[in-house]
Amino acid sequence: MAEQGEEDQGYREYRRLEDCEEDSPPGEEEEEQLLLHVTEGPTGTGVHHPLIVSLTSSHIYQFHQRNGFACVLLSDVLELVQFLFVVAFSTFLLCCVDYDVLFATRPLNHSHVPERAKVTLPDAVLPAPQCAHRLRGSGWLLFLLVLAGAVWLCRLVTALRRLVGYWEIRSFYIRALGIPAEELCNHSWQSVQARLLALQRRQPLCVPRRELTELDIHHRILRFRNYTVAMVNKSLLPVRFRLPLLGPVVFLTRGLQFNLELLLFRGPAALFQNTWSLRPQVKRAGARRALAQGL
Repeated sequence: MAEQGEEDQGYREYRRLEDCEEDSPPGEEEEEQLLLHVTEGPTGTGVHHPLIVSLTSSHIYQFHQRNGFACVLLSDVLELVQFLFVVAFSTFLLCCVDYDVLFATRPLNHSHVPERAKVTLPDAVLPAPQCAHRLRGSGWLLFLLVLAGAVWLCRLVTALRRLVGYWEIRSFYIRALGIPAEELCNHSWQSVQARLLALQRRQPLCVPRRELTELDIHHRILRFRNYTVAMVNKSLLPVRFRLPLLGPVVFLTRGLQFNLELLLFRGPAALFQNTWSLRPQVKRAGARRALAQGL
């Protein structure tokens, strides 16, 4: 009975979840964030090709959920094309359409006189020289176009960097997990997760501990989301408001969520210095009040 009581007490106590991505002393952080896998070369050559992938479990999960490198590439290209189309079409509507002709408030067109009473879209389109003149004469529109071009270039650089990382993840799937690119859609996430756990047992991916569990992987994937949920449950984030006649309501828009994530997790003054460890000054109890005031 005494042993059973001690065992029940142990189950009731909260236990710290060991994490192979936890804080490391200076000089070891860059080493621990790498997923190392060495693949053997052709038989008889004795050549070993190291595959060093700076990955996290969330990137491996996102690669699987986005159905592989080809789908990721197509999605990023279409997003860039969509941005260009929206900017170009908006500029065309602002500078190259005569709305007086389109809404029949002025019957004459700048290009030709219509032979019919009905106004069509080509009748309201201004000639290219006049369209360019209106564009050059609008300073605020030129400023917005330059700003949109800078945003598009930033998105292009981000997409290229992300594609380089996803290409490494593709190699990791093929060489380390044994999942060819054309067969990725046939594997569920549970299957990929099982291969990750088996790979950890054969060749440790995380140095501090020998074996990984499903809970460890889920903890890494949902780390920032779990922090956000915990802060909402503890009423640390201002997402609950009390309205007259309606009582308490929750207000969390996409923009507010993005700003909170940028402030807490991904910004230059965020609490995390990377995807898995807090900043050293955050861990010091004496500096938390000053950090909270600065935040």
